[in-house]
Amino acid sequence: MKTYNIAILPGDGTGPEVVREGMKVLQAAAARSGFKLAAETYDFGGDRYLATGEVLPENAADELRRFDAIYLGAIGHPEVRPGILEKGILLRLRFDLDQYINLRPVVLYPGVETPLKDKGPEDIDYVVVRENTGGLYTGIGGISMQGTPHEIAVQSMVYNRHQVERCIRYAFDYVRRRHTAASPWRGLSDADREAGKIGQLTLCGKTNVLTYAFDLWERVFYEVAAEYPEVKTDYCHVDATCMWMVKNPEWFDVIVTCNMFGDIITDLGAITQGGMGIAAGGNINPEGVGMFEPIGGSAPKYTGKGVINPLAAICCGAMMLDELGETEAAMRVIESVKRITASKLKSMSAGRMGYSTSQVGDMVAESL
Repeated sequence: MKTYNIAILPGDGTGPEVVREGMKVLQAAAARSGFKLAAETYDFGGDRYLATGEVLPENAADELRRFDAIYLGAIGHPEVRPGILEKGILLRLRFDLDQYINLRPVVLYPGVETPLKDKGPEDIDYVVVRENTGGLYTGIGGISMQGTPHEIAVQSMVYNRHQVERCIRYAFDYVRRRHTAASPWRGLSDADREAGKIGQLTLCGKTNVLTYAFDLWERVFYEVAAEYPEVKTDYCHVDATCMWMVKNPEWFDVIVTCNMFGDIITDLGAITQGGMGIAAGGNINPEGVGMFEPIGGSAPKYTGKGVINPLAAICCGAMMLDELGETEAAMRVIESVKRITASKLKSMSAGRMGYSTSQVGDMVAESL
């Protein structure tokens, strides 16, 4: 029986609670699909930092490379100044482990309310591929004459062709897989495929203003597109992308974009799919170890109350299984989540689900 070694980073606030329910479901799915998950837990987070002054051990990345995947709860502590843990743990691991893809399915599950008028699950079903290690988030820049009327702050968007091309190529490959192979997020229905429809990749940029960085993105996009003639291509400015995500989300299939734009539009996508309680994401190095996390923060005000929604953590666990190659088990988890959202939960919001955190985890596991 195959065994996958998983590093668990429960983190802060409600992170340990949602990870516990996620592992409950993943272990049940593994048992049904004939493989094992061996887990080891690390205490990286706010409590460790407050006790030791250390954000992340120097050997953390080397230690985590031993694992097949990383399962993360949440990072963010009310007693730690914002930015210390986020940069010191999340961004550092993304960079050190070269997790150059952030993958975000934007899927409206049955029974989940969306603020978009007259839109349903058939309309909100797309995936955002965000470049995850370059751009404005590299921290290139600085401040001079700080505290004076002439203070200058510079933060540069820096990309090289290698970073852009590998992200775009991953996105094209993802479109191909989404529409030709089994996937928890399948996109087109079997009827659509039989009708001859194919997937589409949209480049989200700002070529009319960011004329250097997105000239590179656009040129590489269409050069790589020539190798994928079966994939439709489209381009959309980031401001227009936000508009169409609200007005006509059904127009999108897979979106590829830079680090900053991806950070913004995926939060917009999360609220259209029902909020942070259901939004899952993965930080992926296709040649290395990935880290999977719910999009919502640590929600410290709900810590220990047993009311936080664990579905986002469960769904990102399904993403982890899919990335490990256990697609059947991943699909089983997502179908179970759909059954629960369609028939059980009153709301996706903490304290309003009609069930406790552990009861939701139990229902998903039993519905497998």
